[in-house]
Amino acid sequence: MTAEIDEAPAAYEPTRLGGISLALWSSLGLVAAFFLSVDKLKMLEDPDFVPSCNFNPVLSCGSVITTDQASAFGFPNPFLGLVGFAVIATLGVLLAAQVVLPRWVLVGAAAGSFLGFGFVHWLAFQSLYTIGALCPWCLVVWAISPLIWLWPTFWAAASSPRSSVRTIGRALWDWRYLAVASWYLLVVVLILIRFWSYWRTLL
Repeated sequence: MTAEIDEAPAAYEPTRLGGISLALWSSLGLVAAFFLSVDKLKMLEDPDFVPSCNFNPVLSCGSVITTDQASAFGFPNPFLGLVGFAVIATLGVLLAAQVVLPRWVLVGAAAGSFLGFGFVHWLAFQSLYTIGALCPWCLVVWAISPLIWLWPTFWAAASSPRSSVRTIGRALWDWRYLAVASWYLLVVVLILIRFWSYWRTLL
């Protein structure tokens, strides 16, 4: 019994449950990226096509995916999601299967998801203050992006050869849910403020 306890991973290290969670979050991102990709291709074929996620003047995929920002690198942004979320989902499945991954894989996942999280912030700013509309499928991506970034980052920190990095990572692990909740609250408040003139018409 003692040996089993000693071999069990600490809370801030990769666990089976953590892998399942990562796989589920990434799967949501894959679904969002898939439907956005399909709608983008249909709009290229037929300019009059109306995406199913056009709900009102604010929540409107069509108003977002036709902009230059929706193809920031010369091709539709959802294509990045199809690749990136597939990679993270695969990582989650491996962890769920209790495969021991080398640290460089976790570091790579943390770095890649950090870039994705930064890109989400840029897209969020563009949606709120330049485009003036919100894509519902994009909101799904916004919601999972801090989760996909924080968990691999903490796991990578927990196995760092530097004791200072390990200490900081383990200390911050207990605050992960508060950090995510605070980020959600900030985004919701910004959305309410930016489109308040429309939201109040619904009251």
